[in-house]
This record gives sequence, structure tokens and C-alpha cells, in this order.
Amino acid sequence: MLYPKKPAPADYPINEVIRQRWSPRVFSDKLLAAEKLKSLFEAARWAPSSRNEQPWRFVYATRDDRENFSRLAGLLTEGNAWAEKSAALIVILAKIKFTHNGKKNYNYMYDSGAAAENLFLEAVSQELAAHEMIGFDRQRAKTDLAVPDDFQVAAMMAVGYPATPKDLDKLEPDLKARELAGRQRLPLDKLIYKGKFPNL
Repeated sequence: MLYPKKPAPADYPINEVIRQRWSPRVFSDKLLAAEKLKSLFEAARWAPSSRNEQPWRFVYATRDDRENFSRLAGLLTEGNAWAEKSAALIVILAKIKFTHNGKKNYNYMYDSGAAAENLFLEAVSQELAAHEMIGFDRQRAKTDLAVPDDFQVAAMMAVGYPATPKDLDKLEPDLKARELAGRQRLPLDKLIYKGKFPNL
């Protein structure tokens, strides 16, 4: 198996892009062309949302834009320092209230997550690697990125070209072990219930 391929051992047939999606922690040092990155954001733009609100917003920087990339990389926790080797960092924001009436949009985070998944799957379809993270300073993100009060900082994503197997040696031993570990999910009978939620 060539790194970073780690297809999901699905029990039932699923789309190959979904099967191939996973979150590596090491990237090639190749830079990402602006047009390729825009395709990822275009995929996110067409995600579904309640009342077509489209509550997601993205603040991004590419590694060749040192000032902005350093600002985003500076938000990462120590455990996610590996993400500084990616070609682009993206901060995902979610608008809390509906634009049309100012009331709280209870789907704002759900819908923004759908847009992030569209972006992620488009990355996989273009043979890129991506990894979403919650290990970063949200409060500093609000301040450093001038995020308006009506937006919540949701997550960060690292995107880039896949690394080679030799690049694994650049990782700390514990991270390398996690990279090489098999993939696991709860079985379907622990996730789906017919008719109603069971008494567990």
C-alpha cells in the first residue's frame, strides 16, 4: 500500500472518493496552485444549507504567502505543528444567525460542516491530502483574523499534496504510529436504529 492511501474497509459499497478520504499528518512540500484551491472552495459553495443561508466562511493562506500563513499557523497547538508543512491552512467559520431575520440558525454549524466535507471530498477527488483539526486557539483566531461577533470559529483544515512514504520519518514516533494504524469505525448496528432510538 502506497502512503498516503488508506481506503476505508467499508462493509457495504460506497463512493470511492468517500472510501479514500482520510486525514494524514504529513504532506509533500509542493505548493498548491491558486486555481486548484479555488476549486475546493467552489465545491464547498455548493453544499446544502437551511433556507440557502450558506453560513460558512473560510479564511485561508497558502505557504508561499508567508505573512498570512504564519498568522494561521501561529494558531495551532503544539500537537498540530505538523500542519505547518501543508500547502494551505484554512479556518472554517460559521454564521450564527440567519441573514433574513436575525434569528439564531440552529443549523449553522451542521451546514458549515457539510460545506467543509464538500471541500474535503473535492480535495480527495483531485488527489490532494487534507486534515481537519480542532487543536488551535479559537479565541486568538477571533482576534487575529478579525472574525465578526456573529461568526463562530468552527475548525481548521490543512490541505496539500500527498507525501511519500519516506516523509513519514519526519514525524514524531507517536504520530507516525497513528499514521500507519488501521482505520476503525463503530459498526452500523451501533449507529442506526429502525423506527426509534432503542433503550440502551
